[in-house]
Amino acid sequence: MSKIRITKQFSFETGHALYGYDGKCKNVHGHSYKLSVTVIGTPICDASNVKFGMVIDFSDLKKIVREEIVDVFDHATVFNKNTPHVELAQELKTRGHHVILVDYQPTSENMVIDFAKKINDRLPSDIQLHSLKLQETESSFAEWFASDNL
Repeated sequence: MSKIRITKQFSFETGHALYGYDGKCKNVHGHSYKLSVTVIGTPICDASNVKFGMVIDFSDLKKIVREEIVDVFDHATVFNKNTPHVELAQELKTRGHHVILVDYQPTSENMVIDFAKKINDRLPSDIQLHSLKLQETESSFAEWFASDNL
């Protein structure tokens, strides 16, 4: 049977700052991110299976991505935990803000790598993550492809 790719799109709002950057993005700011998740697999052939004809139920993929990415990052501020932004992060936390400390510079490039690992860890063994596209603005995005990361 043919391999099929399916894609589910998500959106979330996240703030961040790039410590040490030489432009405006060194300041705390936010983006309306759009994340496209593409998986590849073979549609289920068993007519008695309730998921007959599906590679993966879109709602199952949605559950994984929402739990690992969207629900975690939406309306959060992300800082590299290895920078002086940690002091700002702690202050924001004490004021009730949702702050995420990561071990990387929170660029779209690094975030998409992080997201790929989180999603890959949750996918069924017969489904492969094909690609991710993380759109930061209308004209700027980072892409991750499994074929580039063998």
